[in-house]
Amino acid sequence: MASRAEHAVRSTLSQVCTRCSISSARRAPLGRLPTRTSAVQSRALTSAGRPRQAAARSNAVSVQKRWSSDAASVSFESPATKTEEPRPRVLRDDDLFHSFTNSPIPEIRRRAAFMRQHAHCPHPDHRPTRISESASGAPASTTGNLPAAHVDFECPDCGIPVYCSKEHWMADYENHLQICDTLKQINEDDHDLRSGRLFPEFDFAGPQLEEAMINMTNWDTFLYTRNFEAINNDRSMRQATRLLTYPVTIGSVLHELSPYSVHPGGRLTTEGLKSLSALRYTLHPPRSGGGMDVKGLRLEAPPVRLFILGARAESSLPRSAWLQLAHLFPHSRIHLIFIGPESMTNRDDEFPLPPRTPSNPFGAVVEDRVWPTMKISTIVDYYHTVHKTGHFAPYDPYFDAFVLFHPGLGHPASSHEWRDTIPLLLETKAPVIVTGYTQFDMERDIEWVGKTAAGEFDVLLEPGENAFRSLRWDLNDMDPQDVSAGNWGVWAFRGKRYEATRKEEE
Repeated sequence: MASRAEHAVRSTLSQVCTRCSISSARRAPLGRLPTRTSAVQSRALTSAGRPRQAAARSNAVSVQKRWSSDAASVSFESPATKTEEPRPRVLRDDDLFHSFTNSPIPEIRRRAAFMRQHAHCPHPDHRPTRISESASGAPASTTGNLPAAHVDFECPDCGIPVYCSKEHWMADYENHLQICDTLKQINEDDHDLRSGRLFPEFDFAGPQLEEAMINMTNWDTFLYTRNFEAINNDRSMRQATRLLTYPVTIGSVLHELSPYSVHPGGRLTTEGLKSLSALRYTLHPPRSGGGMDVKGLRLEAPPVRLFILGARAESSLPRSAWLQLAHLFPHSRIHLIFIGPESMTNRDDEFPLPPRTPSNPFGAVVEDRVWPTMKISTIVDYYHTVHKTGHFAPYDPYFDAFVLFHPGLGHPASSHEWRDTIPLLLETKAPVIVTGYTQFDMERDIEWVGKTAAGEFDVLLEPGENAFRSLRWDLNDMDPQDVSAGNWGVWAFRGKRYEATRKEEE
């Protein structure tokens, strides 16, 4: 009966206007999502960290990013309307630790084989082969005489191939001990995701009362004030935040109750207050006195456009996750625009792409009924190509913002792809929100932007740890020593604005 009621509500919402559908949604909110994880959620968790540009895959193995190698095509049918056969329980909660090589999950065994073929032993006796993504940028050793060797020995404590032999593991055990517990946690989280258990943490909250105040201090206060079901397990918390970190990171910067402020330690600069105040004015409109009848009709502002550039995994997130933005800003319309050559990754069921026509010049995939106040478009192309055509012009700092999730601006394999894009972003004078995997990754991006656009940008949000980073750790299959977290750090900038003054004539 619940699924029929939900279907009836959705059918009704698709036939009424925006104003009526919003009112209907608040009176009869949609049903909860299935408690079993869908294919989209599973792939989003396992493939959320892959090289962000197609060209990066063609570069040398040593410069590939920290992404899982087991992504497959997924069905992009909405989790709320998809009926799945119950999956058998594969692993119990007390049986999640298994070595990668002997794992009961075929995907993890394939991942172990990939690591044995590409990851190298970190023992200092070996000659260095690459620069670590999470270290200070210098090789671990420059005095090693032994040739590089692939990992082959699995640590019995974390179950992940980390050294070429047991002897090297024992000799370097003190260094490995620094990340061993984290690697074990990654191991158990990966097995938990494929264990076949119920996933109540993916039962995301829907609309809430207008009088309810949201506290964005941290994950705990946010989930509590947003009326999420209580998550009392650390592992479940890590799985949930892995999906929610993308929309909530955007919301935490743009919301009027943002944890980032101009107060000491708040990291928001004076220029940042100017830019974000403009967006917050649009996202939190004053009461207009509008109603449901003809007399209550009022003019509405255009939708706020959020351009998510270099999109990959975030474009395939369950739409129930992105709806959190619509619930954070219930009185404004939002248009999410995913742009990037890999923005349709993990969405194979939607291929072939729409043809490029005069009315749809870039063959955009448009999802117009995600929510009464939210629309999502996906364009498989580089942003600088779209920008030069004027397709989205004009840009307005009151209605537009750019978001770059782990863009790799300073990464040797992908920085050249951003060289034409950054100057165009600065011309728009709209805020650009950027995240990074680690402090090293974030600082490398900042340094690259500082060299590429020296003197032409203002920092809006000082770089630092993201209050809503993913609590789940990710492992770089190319380098088991490289551990990171999704959206670990966040900062923001925009093109410098010059105030013009008029000299009075004598």
